[in-house]
Formats: sequence, C-alpha cells, structure tokens
Amino acid sequence: MTQQTISRDHGFTAYLPGRPGYDEHRAQPFNPALDARPALVARAFTAHDVRMAVLEAHERGLPLAVQSTGHGTHVPADGGVLLKTTDMSGVRVDPHRRVAKVGPGARWADVLAAAAPYGLAPLSGSSPTVGVTGYTLGGGLGWLARRYGFAADSVLAAQVVTADGRIVTADAEHHPELFWALRGGGGNFGVVTSLEFELHPVGQVCAGLLTFAVTDAAEQLAAYRDWAAGLPPELSTAAVLTPDRTLVIKAMGEVGGTRAPVAALTRRLGPVLDGELRDVPYASAAMGGTPARTLELYDSLPDAVVEAAAAVGDAAVEVRHWGGALAERGPDDAPVSHRGTEFTVIVAKPVALPYATGRSFLNFLADPARAHRAFTAGNFERLRAVKRIWDPANLFRLNLNIQP
Repeated sequence: MTQQTISRDHGFTAYLPGRPGYDEHRAQPFNPALDARPALVARAFTAHDVRMAVLEAHERGLPLAVQSTGHGTHVPADGGVLLKTTDMSGVRVDPHRRVAKVGPGARWADVLAAAAPYGLAPLSGSSPTVGVTGYTLGGGLGWLARRYGFAADSVLAAQVVTADGRIVTADAEHHPELFWALRGGGGNFGVVTSLEFELHPVGQVCAGLLTFAVTDAAEQLAAYRDWAAGLPPELSTAAVLTPDRTLVIKAMGEVGGTRAPVAALTRRLGPVLDGELRDVPYASAAMGGTPARTLELYDSLPDAVVEAAAAVGDAAVEVRHWGGALAERGPDDAPVSHRGTEFTVIVAKPVALPYATGRSFLNFLADPARAHRAFTAGNFERLRAVKRIWDPANLFRLNLNIQP
C-alpha cells in the first residue's frame, strides 16, 4: 500500500506516515506520555470498515490497536495498525425495552443525553467524555454501581469483528464464552462494533460535593469509613483529602433518601465550608475522580491504612466506598473480579500503602504487565482459554493484554 488513502469502497480510509492526515488521525490518546507512530492509521465508519482493517493487519503481520476517545490507551501502536472508531458514534435508545445500542465511538455524554428524556440512565463513569465501549469492556465502575453493579453486568449483546475477520454477535445464546469474556476482559478478543446494554430507571438524583476543614485527617477519614459501611446501596459516596487540606465528601443517591444520612456524617465532620446537595438530573451530576497513580482495593479498611492515607499530605487522596450490588454476582456471570471490595484508596502520586494486595480493577490499571491483577486466578485462566480460541496469534495485544 503506497497511496495516501484507500477509498472507503475498499473498506476504510487509511493514513500513512508523512502523508496528509496522518498526524491528525494518530492524535495522542488521553495519556500524554504516549506518542504513537503507527505504520497505518485506519479510520472506520462501519463494521465492514473495521473488518477490512483487521484483515489488513492480519495480512501484514502487524498488531492492531483500537482507539476511539483514547482514554483506555496504555500501549503505543508503534509500527502497528491504529484503528480509529471515533466516527462510529451512533446511539439508539429503546425506552420500552430500556436498552441502548451504541457504536464504539460513542461517549457517555451521548448515551446520557439520549436516555434522559425517558427517565433512564446508563451505568456511566465519573466523566461524560469517556468512551462507552472501552469503559464497559473493562468492567466499568460508576456512581450507580452500588445499586446496579458493574457496567459490564448490564451488557446484553455485542457485535464483534474477530481476529480472522468474521463479524459475529455474542450474547447469552450465541458464542456464550466470548460473551462472558467481553464483559470485563477488555479489548482482547475482537473489535466491538456495537454494544447493547440495559438502561436503568434513574431520572433525578440527590447529589453534591461538601467541603470541610481538615482538623484531624485520620479521625475524619475513620469517621467516614465507619459511616459509609452502614449505607444502603442506593447511596454512593467518596471522601477526598485535597492537598490544600480540605476534606470533600461526594454523595449521590435517591431523592428523598440522601440528605438525612449525609447530615449524620456532617455532624461528625464539622461545619460545611462550601457546597450543598441538590436534586438534579443524573445526566448533569458529574462527580469527577482522582487520578489513580496509586490504587489499592480493600475488603475492609484497617486503621493503619486510614492513617497512611491521611498522612500523604501533598497529593489528593480519595477513599471510595463500594459494596452493594457489585458483590451480588459470581464469576460465572462475568470475568469482573474482586467483587468483595468495600473500599478503594486512590492517591494522585505513587505511594506505598499498608496491607496492599496488588489487586486492581482493569480500567484502573496503567501497567499492561499487571493485567492479571484485575482477575481471580480462575477467571484469568478462563479468559486465556477464550483468547486461545478467538485470537490465538494475539493480534489484539496493544492493550492490557491477556496472552493466549
């Protein structure tokens, strides 16, 4: 292939190094440390385009990386094929079935806007700019997770272009092992060209950020831990210690069921310096998140961990409470693991925390060599078995890779 582009009549639009459009379409992902130099950028508009790009990579013997928004890019596509699915951003909502069907380029903002008029909501993350498909394939933890589970738990079906160029539908009846693997195993098994998932009856929520002065950081974090452990699954919360020594409590829950529990916590933390809880549409209740330079999962939060988190001082520390519906499913439902996690501790710089296990959720991993840490040993071996069937040559390896 020497021409500047390939006509879409033949599949996809291609951009080669040194030719117009190459630098624009190999654009940096969300991680500023990555500056990929792929051998070819393939811009797809349809599932057929994706299929042709996969076959091109297969025939050339090149690895293939998929990028939509770039939030989940951890490995540069140097010398490989970079498949851009950004333009495949369609969203369709069936309000009667409470189902959304989206393309791989869709962002959560697109789904939130399409579902909100029907009083429905997806299990979206902390930012509406994140891509739906990559987030969901990695498990997906958001502000409705305690009530409804991981985003991957709500997936009903996926259309997938496989490593050998087939276009298949994976669901509970068709290719059930592939369907199992897609719901939390990441982008290791094919290129998802459409994703169908449940929506949930969530319109208005009570949400907000409340800021307190830090008087005794360890004591205040311990108070939050003890309070959060008794909350119903309808209420999701986090506590953030900021570098300027304030404590921010994030809370989101049902209208009419959130203010009283939060008021019980504020009496222990001191007067509110800023912020309030408001009844707002779920789609506008963006809660934000702390960059996970360190992330540890805990089934309980010992005092030693609380004290270490409180002592960080020069970087944001977020203690997030999980549990609820996250723990209700077993490993046969989806590969998402560590469902017994009650708290995560996230620090915006590398630190060593006590009782660290090295476990993680896949979407929070940055080191491709640690992908196995996101799964139980049994789930990881089952994922490897699925990989051997659907991608034995590991074409899809420029990711948080599961080797066959």
